[in-house]
Formats: sequence, structure tokens, C-alpha cells
Amino acid sequence: MLSFLALVILPGIVSAFYLFALANDQYASRAGFTIRQEDGNSASAILGGLSFLTGSAQGVNAGVLHEFMQSQTMMEKVDARIDLRAHYKQGWPTDVVYSIWEDATTEELYRFWKRILRLSYDTSSGLIDVTVQALDPDTAQSIAQVILEESQIMINQLNDTSRRDALINADRELEQAVANLRVARGALTVFRAESRIVDPIADIQGRLGVVSNLQQQLAQALVELDLLDPSTRVDDPRRAQLIRQIEVIRNRIEQERNFFGTTGNSNSDDTYPEMMAKYEGLSVDLEFAERNYTAALAAKSAAISNANRQSLYLAAYIPPTKAQDAEYPMRFTLMAMIMGFLLMAWATVALVYYSLRDRG
Repeated sequence: MLSFLALVILPGIVSAFYLFALANDQYASRAGFTIRQEDGNSASAILGGLSFLTGSAQGVNAGVLHEFMQSQTMMEKVDARIDLRAHYKQGWPTDVVYSIWEDATTEELYRFWKRILRLSYDTSSGLIDVTVQALDPDTAQSIAQVILEESQIMINQLNDTSRRDALINADRELEQAVANLRVARGALTVFRAESRIVDPIADIQGRLGVVSNLQQQLAQALVELDLLDPSTRVDDPRRAQLIRQIEVIRNRIEQERNFFGTTGNSNSDDTYPEMMAKYEGLSVDLEFAERNYTAALAAKSAAISNANRQSLYLAAYIPPTKAQDAEYPMRFTLMAMIMGFLLMAWATVALVYYSLRDRG
């Protein structure tokens, strides 16, 4: 019985005396908000491949905001607008749990701040709930409102940083795309000047047309040769002329065909296939540079469009509330927990004592 009185009854009486006689009433203000991102298709999303400018980072930003709200920086910003020490020192030294001394350091005030501020963060939905405890309803609501305003300022800073980085990256990519386009066009111009051919594809089509025409002439000459009377003498001038014409046409066709193939000097850079390969490579480089330039222009337009609007904003689905009743400290709940803990501790000590006594 003495141990029960010492370990359960007396601590319970002390706890009850503190909770019901000394502890100050605490009023709670609640607020709920989340970070929303502006919806809508940007120019980068329409063109495709540029979604990095408007990529969704809502969950990441909500996590950053959650860490910022429970940081010492937030506490200092609130303290600069609402003197926390002057407010929470009112119960000192009577109420040693829910009040703080006047000359508390920043670190001590921050530890006290983490006790009066409660945050709930849902990672799946990005919702953040805030509960602030104060000695009066107006101060609790004011602290919650300051937290909301400072959070909006931080979101605006995230917006400004994102806009600035997007514009800088877009300008850098556009400058590089313009430089690459100039190089590709210059290389193609030099090739045309050296080869004296504006469009090798059109040139080769013309040569193919010549070969086709020669083949038609060759077929016609062969038909005319076949139409000669078999009784015509071998030294007939018409036969000799047709044979000569057929030979000349075949030689010309062979020369034209050789023009499209490689010569005996395979290391020469003047062969038509190598010239065509070089032209195709330069054409591909130019096409890629033009597409890259178009994409860079679209990215620049998207960055400017995003910079002119608020892409991230704080949406408060529960504005800071004003309490009418003091919810804290929850005296009966705390007393039940204290008495339960004291009973378990006394029972454990008693069991250990009797076990040791029986063994002795």
C-alpha cells in the first residue's frame, strides 16, 4: 500500500493539481491547404518533347513546404510579426509546460515552437493540416494566418526561381540552336560552291532522264536495224550508219552509268556517290538543326508564357479558424494516460519485488 501511494496516488494528485489548477487553457486554430498547379496545355506540351518546362512537381513542392513550415526559419518569421516570447511567457513560472521564460534563446524557443505547432501531411494527396495552440483565440488565429502568408511567400519564391531558371535555359538552348543552324547552312553553302551543283538530287534526276532518253534511242535504232531487208548488202551505208549509231548510244549510256558509280580511284573525293553521301549528310545536319531551332523557339515561347502566369499557388481549403472553447490541455485524457502509466509502472515494480523476494 505504501508503494501504491508513493508511485500512483501521490504522482496522480500532483498531476491533477497541475492540470486542473496551474495549466493555462490553450486555444487551437486550424488551417488546411495544399499546393496547386495551374492546369492547361502549354506550347511545349502541344509540340511534344518539351514537357520538362511544365512538369508536375506538386508532391515535391508540398514536401518542401511541409519542411519549411516546421523549420526554425518559419518560427523566426512568425516571431518577427508576433512576439512569441511575450505571449507564451504569461504563464511562467506557474505553468512550466505550456509557457516559456522571457529570455529564452532561439533554440529553446524553437523547441517550444515544435510543441505548440502540429502538422499533418498526406503524401498521396499533398494536403497539409496545421494546428496552432495559443493562450487566446485571436493569437492562435493570427499565428495560423502568418504561417499561411509566409507559406504563400515561399511558394512565390519557388515560382520566381522556376521562371528564372526556365528563361535562362530557354535562352541558352535557343542561342545554341541558332549557332548550330548557321553552321549547318554554311557547310551546305560551301558544298554547293565547291561542287557547283545547287541540288545534287535534281542533277541526278536530270542525268537519269538522259539515260532513259538514250535507252529509247537505242531501242529505236535496234528496231530500225532489224527492219532492214535481210537481202541488204553488208556494206550498205544504212546498215553501217545504224551500227555506228547503236555503238555510240551504248558507249554514252555506259559513260552515264559510270558517272553514278565509283571510278578506279576509290580514294577520290570527286566521285558522284561520295558527293551525294556528303550532300545527304549535310542535308540531315541541316534538317536536324532546323528542327532543333523550331523546338528551341517553342521552348522559349513556353517559358515566357509560364513566366507570365502563376504556375504554383497555395490553395487554402480550410482558412485559419477561431476557437471558442479551450481544447487544450486535454485534462481528462492526460489524467487517464498518466494514471494508466503509473499503474503499469507500479505493477511492474511490485512483480519484480515479489519475484526477487521469493527467490531469496
